Amino acid sequence: MSRFPIFWLLAFLFLCMACRGDGRKVAVSGADDLRLGEYFMFYNQVSDSLTSNPAWARRQVRDRMARSADSLEWYYYAGILLKTFFFTFDVDSVTDYYAKGRQFWQRQEDSPLMADLISEYDNIMGNLYSRLGRPDSAVPYFVKAYRWRLRGVRKENTPDILMNLADVLGRHGQFDRGAFWYRKALTVCDSLNLPDSKKLAVYYGLGQIYMALRDFDLCDQYFDLAGKHYDKMLTYERYIYLNNRGNSYYFRKDYRRAMDYFRRCEALVSEHRSLVFERNLCYLNMGDVFLRMGEVDSSEAYLNRCLPFFRSTGAVQALYYADTQALGQALARHDMDKVRSIMAKPFPQMQLEPDIMLIRMAYLQQYFRENGDYRNAYHYQRQREHIEDSIRSERVRMRVADAALRYQQDSTLMVQKSLIRQQESEMLRLRQVRTIWLALCIMAMVLVGVIYMYSKKKRALLLSQNRRVVSSLRLENLRNRLSPHFIFNVLNQEMAGRSENERRGLSSLVKLMRRNLELAEQLCVNLTDELDFVQTYLDLERRSLGPDFQPEIRIDPSVEPRTTMLPSMLIQIPVENAVKHALRDKVGQRRLWIEVERVDDGNISIKVTDNGGGFRKVSHSKGTGTGMKVIMQTIQILNMKNREKIEVGVHDVILPGGEKGCEVWYILPEKYDYTI
Repeated sequence: MSRFPIFWLLAFLFLCMACRGDGRKVAVSGADDLRLGEYFMFYNQVSDSLTSNPAWARRQVRDRMARSADSLEWYYYAGILLKTFFFTFDVDSVTDYYAKGRQFWQRQEDSPLMADLISEYDNIMGNLYSRLGRPDSAVPYFVKAYRWRLRGVRKENTPDILMNLADVLGRHGQFDRGAFWYRKALTVCDSLNLPDSKKLAVYYGLGQIYMALRDFDLCDQYFDLAGKHYDKMLTYERYIYLNNRGNSYYFRKDYRRAMDYFRRCEALVSEHRSLVFERNLCYLNMGDVFLRMGEVDSSEAYLNRCLPFFRSTGAVQALYYADTQALGQALARHDMDKVRSIMAKPFPQMQLEPDIMLIRMAYLQQYFRENGDYRNAYHYQRQREHIEDSIRSERVRMRVADAALRYQQDSTLMVQKSLIRQQESEMLRLRQVRTIWLALCIMAMVLVGVIYMYSKKKRALLLSQNRRVVSSLRLENLRNRLSPHFIFNVLNQEMAGRSENERRGLSSLVKLMRRNLELAEQLCVNLTDELDFVQTYLDLERRSLGPDFQPEIRIDPSVEPRTTMLPSMLIQIPVENAVKHALRDKVGQRRLWIEVERVDDGNISIKVTDNGGGFRKVSHSKGTGTGMKVIMQTIQILNMKNREKIEVGVHDVILPGGEKGCEVWYILPEKYDYTI
């Protein structure tokens, strides 16, 4: 069976690599020259027309080149023009523009955009030499294109270069290496997150490789993957897919199904007249299939339709195979004169495809056998068997090598995936830890907020309760001192019938009571007002206690009484308690000291000391203890707001004369806020 369809499919596939990827929509990302932005947009617009209508695309490109002032931009447009010449098989124009581009970039400095430009030109030249049947010349261009592409910005086109290398290796019969580079291209596509449309050529390239290795299960598997996206394929991609599938059934000797695909190819290329090479390749394949089906007239008709094109291009391999088809047609008609004429035709010395040689030998064996020359018939039979054995052994070796490479590649991918999964697991663990810590922080903040709001509410509630308690205590204290209005009325009536001295004493009492009422309504007063009230009270008590009562008030000169604030009744209540519970019933000299001084840290110290025998839990004088409760509650409320607290103390002291007394002391902070 003929391998000729594969050979020309390979050549055609090299052709399509020039546009595959590069001919698809191009993203502007990575272009560091804003002037090339218009080029990329234009390229997206004409890319589909490069194969369907290259003449129109060529006119559009030349118009852009005429208006382009930037040399780099000009050569980018020239790269599109070079592709249009390639699709119309204008070899001279392709080589001419490549030479111009080479002269340009040799004068320029390296840059990512320049690397992309060189890669584009080298890729097209590699495809050109592939199309001309010169794979040894194509390989270096593809290698250079691949290296330049790695230095450029359009990394999404890297798989195209790898597919070209795979095709060239397949052209040399190195199907195992070709399959390796195809799978490498798939890996690159996945790593770059390229769409499935980028993988189409890889799928039918692998299908072609396994078709050559006669592994039709894998062949159909990859062709089916490509066929799922047939509606999204470009014109040349559809042609490659149909042609390859036809070849796969050709090698299985299922000529009817092979012909179905080749007829679809014929319909496709008939709609696009610019695909000249593809159309004639399709005719040549159909001629071979018709010959296998015994339809010699149809085979000869299709062969005659494509011969003028291949003669004009000088494609030696194609002409040799066409000549082999003509030999088979002559044998089918028993036209021995024509057979001898074809056998006498000389051909240049060149490396021929083994399958083509097998076909030729089968026809020659048939010719000599029908002419009774059994020696030559046996000779060609032995040569056929030798080549078939070599091909079979080579296929087995290729399959083993391909399996080894697949195992090696799969193992490498498994290691990479394992490392990636480990990294993903580590990242997931770090994200989980971070999420847990974040949740804990949020919960802690919420908890702190709740505690703060609860404390604030509790503090406000406690403050409100304390205010109510102080108010009630103050009212109770005032009630214990009798109703001031009632007292004022009684005293005013009594004063009307009294002498001058008696009215003076009663007037002091009225003043004391009025002042007491005023101070009781205030939370804080200055030291002057407090001591004035205390002095008035002591003057009144001195009359009842007699000359033995000797109160003494001492104020440190460093203390300013009018600016020194203190809680209301802070001194008054301890003084009243000292007179009422300690000094009133004392026999002998009754002493009372009130000292106000500034201590070393700037705070104010207030002491109320008596010589009444010390602190007594039980006194002969009846009392409710309301006064000290008011003082302690007031200090407690004020201390809740201030960082520095008012300190309070009550203890017994031994006086200089040996007497025992009681001392009430306060420490008022220098900077203390008395507002609520």
